[in-house]
Amino acid sequence: MNYTALYRKFRPQRFEDVFGQDAVVTTLKNQILADRIGHAYIFCGTRGTGKTSIAKIFARAVNCEHITDGSPCGECPLCQAILAGASMNVIEIDAASNNGVDNIREIVDEVTYSPAIGKYKVYIIDEVHMLSTGAFNALLKTLEEPPSYVIFILATTEIHKIPMTIMSRCQRYDFKRITVETIMNKLNILMASEGIEAEEKAVRYIAKSADGAMRDAISLLDQCVSFYYGQKLTYDKVLEVLGAVDIEIFSRLLRACYKGDVSACINLLEEIVMNGRELGQFVIDFTWYLRNLLLLQAASGNTDIVDASAENMARMKEEADMAPADIIMRYMRILSELTNQIRYATNKRVMIEIALVKLCKPEMETDTQSLIDRIRQIEDKLANGIQLTAPVNSAAHTTTEALRPEEFIRQPLPKAIPADIEKIVASWQGILRSVPMPMRSHLRNARLSLSENEKLLIVLEEGLASDYLIKQPDNKHRLEQIISDSAGKEITVEVRSISEKHAFEETYIDLSEIIKMEIEIED
Repeated sequence: MNYTALYRKFRPQRFEDVFGQDAVVTTLKNQILADRIGHAYIFCGTRGTGKTSIAKIFARAVNCEHITDGSPCGECPLCQAILAGASMNVIEIDAASNNGVDNIREIVDEVTYSPAIGKYKVYIIDEVHMLSTGAFNALLKTLEEPPSYVIFILATTEIHKIPMTIMSRCQRYDFKRITVETIMNKLNILMASEGIEAEEKAVRYIAKSADGAMRDAISLLDQCVSFYYGQKLTYDKVLEVLGAVDIEIFSRLLRACYKGDVSACINLLEEIVMNGRELGQFVIDFTWYLRNLLLLQAASGNTDIVDASAENMARMKEEADMAPADIIMRYMRILSELTNQIRYATNKRVMIEIALVKLCKPEMETDTQSLIDRIRQIEDKLANGIQLTAPVNSAAHTTTEALRPEEFIRQPLPKAIPADIEKIVASWQGILRSVPMPMRSHLRNARLSLSENEKLLIVLEEGLASDYLIKQPDNKHRLEQIISDSAGKEITVEVRSISEKHAFEETYIDLSEIIKMEIEIED
């Protein structure tokens, strides 16, 4: 006898066999018992949640000769014929391959003929969102006013693609994702019937991997059982078959990233690759692991919000206390970007290695979260007594000297810069606040440097800004007065213009780069 896949073998035959869709099942059963059956339904929801299965049960129930509590008996001739696919009362159409106007016109012509046996003709149109615009228009009038013996059931995973003119003529039922516990209950019943032994941890992982889809969970179980036929299904065996990674690896990887240990991260990735794990799934699972840590932080240690064993929970709580939320969010952002990039990549390993280096080396990025991570690493090194070294300038130095913590924050000033110029540059933002408009707007992008005669040099781009000060001496004199008042002594200012931004770096020294400028916060 040919083997039947488990998801087909255990497809629900009665409403009572459906798991996780209680609201939909109860409503449909009540309609059948009260004889308040609608003429058009639309079942929407993610894949594997029971849309087509419930549509078939409903089609049998409305034609069943011996209804039992709203469910089909499964024994009368009509139920048997529909189950065998030999009844003309139930017509299943795959809109993915029959999406043209002509296909729908055939249905419109057929509905004029009443069923020879039974009460209703039921049309189940799967993946209805694949119909063309013309096909939807051809279906519209018949869907609104079908004969009393016709019922339409439209099933879709993408409800947003259905025209409102169609949706307004149907009763809409939303199929929600099925919980992990509900999927586990169904799998346990299935395994007991099939004589399959499995660890609870293994069953739970399969249920979580299904992402709320019962059919996916049963298919994954079928795959694992086939690989280890006749053996007890363990957690490690499930990981091997599905190409998944144990949660302990994620813990080690997070700690390595947090320490900035690139070598440890690359070695862990090598271990994952050599064990034959699927790299795309590894990135997704690691992102979920970080998400769980973030939830533990937000929930102030409430463990009910995350599904994990006691051993793993203890490790995760420790890591949630160890890693700040902004650092975890930075990791998640990099991994989320990586998930989209490696989907069609030919060399996933290289891209993951680059991402791991980014996680360990926040200095590779310039966003706020990376800056916070860099500061955290510096503080950790200072707290542990590790000396920090200044970057090597190959043109001026041949060695790198260790810096004291206060020197790391600010480099010594060149002796050639006068003290009054240093004071003005350091408080430049405050001086700008006292400058009236429109002079302040013209000075917003000004660059500060030192002239040949050691005077304050203000460099502006050619145009309105430079003309305002260079071609109008009164404005320049006014600026000198404001700066002199701030410095407490007479200051002479020189103003020059440049044609392009890069010309400044090539010609002048930027004093703001070597003098710590005071930051003014707007009220």
